[in-house]
Amino acid sequence: MSLSSILNSAKSGLAASQAGMQTVSTNIANVGTAGYARQTVSQSASIAGGNVTGVVVGEPARVADKFLENTVYQRGGEAGRTEAVSTYLDRLQSLLGTPGADSGLSARLTAISTSISEVGGLQGSPEAIAMFTGNVADAIYALDALQSDVGALRSDVESEVSDTVDRVNVLLRKVHGLNAEVSRLQGLGLSASGPADERMNALQELSGLVEVKVREQPDGRVTIDTASGQVLLDKRLRQLNYASGAGASAGMYKGISIHFAADNGALGASAGETIETSGVGGKLGGLIDMRDRVLPGFTDQLGQLFGGLAGTLNKVANEGTASPPPQTLTGQPNGLVAADRLGFTGKVTFAVVGQDGILVAKTTLDFDSPPPLSTVADAVAAINDGLAPAGSASFENGVLSISAASGKNGIAIGQDPDSPSDRAGIGFSQFFGLNNLIRSDRNALAPSGFASDDPHGFSADDAAQIVLRDPSGKLLASHELDVSAGGTWGDLVDGLNGSDLGSFGRFALDGTGRITFTASTANAGAAITIPSDATDRFDTGLSFSALSGLGGASAALATAHVSSEMATDTSRLPLARLQLDATPGQQAIGAADIRGANAFVDALASTIDFGKDGRSTIDMFASRLLGGAGAQASLAKTSALDASARLGDAVNRRDSFSGVNIDEELAQMVVLQNSYSASARVISTASQMYDTLLNMV
Repeated sequence: MSLSSILNSAKSGLAASQAGMQTVSTNIANVGTAGYARQTVSQSASIAGGNVTGVVVGEPARVADKFLENTVYQRGGEAGRTEAVSTYLDRLQSLLGTPGADSGLSARLTAISTSISEVGGLQGSPEAIAMFTGNVADAIYALDALQSDVGALRSDVESEVSDTVDRVNVLLRKVHGLNAEVSRLQGLGLSASGPADERMNALQELSGLVEVKVREQPDGRVTIDTASGQVLLDKRLRQLNYASGAGASAGMYKGISIHFAADNGALGASAGETIETSGVGGKLGGLIDMRDRVLPGFTDQLGQLFGGLAGTLNKVANEGTASPPPQTLTGQPNGLVAADRLGFTGKVTFAVVGQDGILVAKTTLDFDSPPPLSTVADAVAAINDGLAPAGSASFENGVLSISAASGKNGIAIGQDPDSPSDRAGIGFSQFFGLNNLIRSDRNALAPSGFASDDPHGFSADDAAQIVLRDPSGKLLASHELDVSAGGTWGDLVDGLNGSDLGSFGRFALDGTGRITFTASTANAGAAITIPSDATDRFDTGLSFSALSGLGGASAALATAHVSSEMATDTSRLPLARLQLDATPGQQAIGAADIRGANAFVDALASTIDFGKDGRSTIDMFASRLLGGAGAQASLAKTSALDASARLGDAVNRRDSFSGVNIDEELAQMVVLQNSYSASARVISTASQMYDTLLNMV
C-alpha cells in the first residue's frame, strides 16, 4: 500500500470520527427534547480496484420504529376522544348539582309531593297551597334552567368543534410543508432527520384531534386518512371547511366538508368527502358525539320528565274543581278547530255552581249515545243547550272556554266514575286544558288523538325538516315534510314511509294520535329529530312537532308555567270534587272538600308511561336520569385515564427505542475519540515516513 493510500484512509477515518462526534453531540444536546429521535451515522468501506481505500460516511439518519410511531398515533385518537367526552360529561354532571342538595332537581320534585301532602294534612291551608304551587313552579324553573344550561354547554361544544377544525387545518398545512422538505432532502441524499422529527410531533398532535392512519411513502412523504375513511393528505393538501354555528338555532349542524387547498391553505374545489359523525375519532369525534347525540339525548329526557310531570298534575287538576269554582274556565290550544272530529267516548258533566257550592244547572254529555256528537262544534252546542241560560261555552282560535252567566256562580267539571270521557287516554277537560295546573304556549301537554283519516290541517307553504341519525350521531336521512293541502294524517305517515327515512324503519300513527318511528333491526337505536318546523295547523299555533309527538316535550318546557290564576289565588287550586248526583238546589261542592290533595299524592306516587324509557314514577325517572348522567361521567373519566395511560405507554416505548441514552452516547464518544486518535496516529506515522524518505534522497 502506498503512502498516499495510507494518508487517504487515515483522513477518511478522521472524517468518519468527526461526523460521528458531531452526531453524538447533537444527540446529547437534544437529550431532553420531546419527540427527538436519536441519529446515527452509517459507515461503509470505500473500495477501489479491489482494494479498501478508506471509509465512506453517510448522512445522519433517524433511529425510529414506524410501528411504534403508528401505535402512538392510534392511541392518540382514543385518548383525545375520551378526554373530550370526559370533560363535557363532567361539566354536565356539575350542572346537575350535588346529590341530595336542597336546590337539586330531585329535591325540588320531592318537595312537590311533600307540600301536597301538607295541603291534605292542613285541610287546604292557603299557605300550604301556596307552597305546593310554588314548588311546582320551582321544579319547572329548574327543568327549564337545566335545559338552558345544557343548550349553553352544547354551544360551547360547537365552539370547540370550530377551534379544533382550525387547529387540524394548521397541522395539515405543517405536515404538507414538511412532507415536501423531507422528500426534497431525501431525493438529494441529505439527512431529513430534523424535518422528520418535526413532522412526527405534528402528526402526534393531529392524531389526538382526529384519529388518523399514517402511511409512509417511498419518497419520504406520509399520507393521512381518518379512521372513518376520508383522505386528509396525500400529494395534495386538503383543508376542512366548517361553517361554525350554521343551523345552531335549529339544533342541526352542518357537516365538515373537505376541500383541496393551495399550499397557503386557500380553499379550492371540494374533495367530495364530508365529516359528519363521531366516527372520525379523536377530540373532534368526541365533540361531535357530545353535540349531536349525548347532550340532545339528555335534553330529550328532560322533556320526557317534564311531560310526565305536567300530564300527571294536569290529569288530577282537570278531574277536580276549585271551591268556590271560577266563573270562567279557559282552555288552551290543542290543535283542533270547530269542524274537527270530536272523537270522545264516555261521559262528562258540566255544572254551574254557586259560590256556596249549591248546584244551579248541569248537563252531561254522553259521547256513546245518540244523537252522536260528531264535531267539536257539536259538543260546544250541546254544552250551551244544557247549561243555558246559567252558562255558555265558546270555541275560538282553537281555545274552548266555558263561563257562568252570573258573577255569583262558577263552572265545575266532573268525570263519570264508571265511564269517564276519553280521547287518546285523557278526559275532556284535560284534553282542552280547561283546568290545567301547568300550561305551555307551544304544546297542549296532551296527545292529539288524531286518526289516519283526520285532516292534517297544514298549508302547502308550511315546512318541517325531519332528520334521522344513528346512535353515533351520523346523519342517515333527511326529509322535508310534504304537507300538500287537503291531505290527512294518514297521508303524512305514508309520505314519511315513502321517503328516504322509510328505508331505515317504519312510521305509524298510534292510538293516541302520535306518530311513532320503529327502526329496523339493522338500524337499531336510530332516532328522529325535527330541527326546524314552520308548520301551523289551521292557524291554531300548534306545529307538526307538537302534535305528532316526534318533537318531544322539550320545546314545550321553554314556555311552561304554573297557571297564573292558581299561582296568585290559592282558592283556584282544584282540590274538590263535583257531586255528580246532585240536583239543582243541592250541595254539589263541599266547602271543606280537599279530596284532590290525596289524588295528587297518589298520582305522583304512581307509575306512568315514559315511552321508550319504560314505566316508572316521576321521582324514579328523575333519579335514573341524574344517576345515568353521573354514571356516564364516571365511566368516561375512567376511560380517559385508561386511554391516557395507554398513550403514555406507547410514547414511552417509542422514545425508549428512538430516544437518546446519555450513557450510550458518552460511551460512543469514547469510541469515536479513540478512533480519531488512531487515525491521527496513522497520519503522523505516514508523515514521519515521508520525512524519512525525503531525508534519504
